[in-house]
Amino acid sequence: MHTAAVILAIVLAIVSLSSGGIKLAGATQSLRIRDTLGVSARLWRIIGALEIAGAVGLLAGIGVPVLGIAAAVALALAMIGAVVVHGRAGDLRHAAPAVVVLVVAVATIVTQLKSV
Repeated sequence: MHTAAVILAIVLAIVSLSSGGIKLAGATQSLRIRDTLGVSARLWRIIGALEIAGAVGLLAGIGVPVLGIAAAVALALAMIGAVVVHGRAGDLRHAAPAVVVLVVAVATIVTQLKSV
């Protein structure tokens, strides 16, 4: 796997692990975002757990590229969903982090596909 693919996978894994952990821990800022978006507590925890699973998949993908690609695709789809939810809640100005993570996820997919 190319160095760029590994670095992007690690960066995306760290971001996903952090985001998922904050959701599962119930950090005040995270709960405010959840309430603004109108997402249920149960779904918020599921999203957090899936973000953590995505991070694990990205790291496993360093050794087994197909896992990393699948995890990056799943995280990209999750970020598209996040942007949609922000839009529906009339909160697109706070969707920038999801857009940035989406861009990193797509870059991760592209670099990993090139190294397969």
